[in-house]
Amino acid sequence: MSVSRLKAAANGLSCRCPNCGLRTLFEAHRLFKVNPMCANCGLKIEKGDGAFLGPFVINYGLTVFGLVIPVILFYAAGKLGSTATLSICIAVTLVAPILLYRLSWGWWLALYYFFLPDNLPSNLQGRQEDDE
Repeated sequence: MSVSRLKAAANGLSCRCPNCGLRTLFEAHRLFKVNPMCANCGLKIEKGDGAFLGPFVINYGLTVFGLVIPVILFYAAGKLGSTATLSICIAVTLVAPILLYRLSWGWWLALYYFFLPDNLPSNLQGRQEDDE
């Protein structure tokens, strides 16, 4: 394999293309527009309808389990009042998904290609030559 599982995961975790390692996941001048494919190596980033579900689950999980539930636990422990808890939870649920949007796409690709490294174009090229 040209791109190892760990290299693909490291690239994805740093919001780079898991295949070539360049920062081509998003359009240059639009913060929330995912490129359909990497401009450098041709890796399909959006694989069709439902491609957003992986990043959505990661974003939601980080927001709820990493931020909201700890605030609620502070409330349950008596460290925060109800108004503060409600205010923090509302602010977190409005702001965190926006801040985590790009990271969740990179992390989703890292997870996907960690388990399916043979689907990367760099790894397919070597296999196709062997098959002929």
